[in-house]
Amino acid sequence: MMRHLGPDSSDTAGAGAFAAQVVTGDATAVADAPVAAASRTARKDVHFPALDGWRGLSILAVLAAHLLPLGPSWLKLNYAAGVFGMALFFILSGFLITHFLLERPGLGDFLIRRSFRIVPLAWLCMAVAFAMEPASFDVVLSHFLFYANLPPQTLTPITGHLWSLCVEMQFYIGVAALVALFDRRGLMLLPALCLAHTGWRVMDGVYASSITYYRVDEIFAGCTLALALHGELGDRLKRVLGWFNPALLLVLLVIACMQQTGPLNYLRPYLAALLVGATIVRPQGVLNDLLRHRWLVYLASVSYALYVIHPLLEHTWLGSGDVYEKYMKRPLLFLVLFGLAHLSTFHFERPCTSLGKRIVRRLSGA
Repeated sequence: MMRHLGPDSSDTAGAGAFAAQVVTGDATAVADAPVAAASRTARKDVHFPALDGWRGLSILAVLAAHLLPLGPSWLKLNYAAGVFGMALFFILSGFLITHFLLERPGLGDFLIRRSFRIVPLAWLCMAVAFAMEPASFDVVLSHFLFYANLPPQTLTPITGHLWSLCVEMQFYIGVAALVALFDRRGLMLLPALCLAHTGWRVMDGVYASSITYYRVDEIFAGCTLALALHGELGDRLKRVLGWFNPALLLVLLVIACMQQTGPLNYLRPYLAALLVGATIVRPQGVLNDLLRHRWLVYLASVSYALYVIHPLLEHTWLGSGDVYEKYMKRPLLFLVLFGLAHLSTFHFERPCTSLGKRIVRRLSGA
């Protein structure tokens, strides 16, 4: 059973203070020092610079997969780029949500903030999509309540990419239920859930899917990374993150995102989590310098709007015509896309998230 695949700019955290002052050549000390610094800094709710870069790269990969011909065709690079971008996106999402809940376990705070971050633009784009291509009430309802990706799927050609938002929203509800039932201890179940869902994929032979229970292990792997960096899973696992070479992990992740590599796809969530974790605990190097580039930081800031809006433009004149005409229009499509994403991020989404934060402060009496 093989299904084809189809980003949210979370409250990204990170700080340049992860660099450790290590003068010894002992491998364990080199691994421990940056991880310990990461754990201490995480508890101050600071910013993880590498995450902006990964978010920027993830949206670039997804846009390339959906809007550009990546060749040669026999390598199926469009498929690999889409899987790669979404794997990074889900790892970042799981990491940041778990980090948030470890620092501020209040469920009201969490649900209000995430709803005001995700829902306004999603609902606006859904309304536009269904104005462009009308659908039945059941289909519209499944989208607005974020279960359109569950069997029997009701995603349409113009809304197919919204499967990932359905996965996200269902994850938010699930993790909130865990915390409601078991308090902060509920988060400790996430690593086991990660392994269980990967096992489910293995049993059913699913490499990549838009169905939540075949894809959520990527989010759970990000959750596990956050637990590890916070020291919730013991010092030994924290130490392991410092042992890996990020460049090698990047190559392995790309390979694990290719359809031709078959069962290696099952390792994708874990390779992606190790890659992101390695760049957090080892902030030096060429790859980290790239991840801190200002253009990637900007892409990260508008990534959610880029993701949600781009398929709508594909279904306008900008995406029409034969192959030659369509790709001749691509520069104009990208220009319009980035313009709309910028306006959405800073003049629509930002006021919505600010409103959510004000509601949280008012409810908490702050």
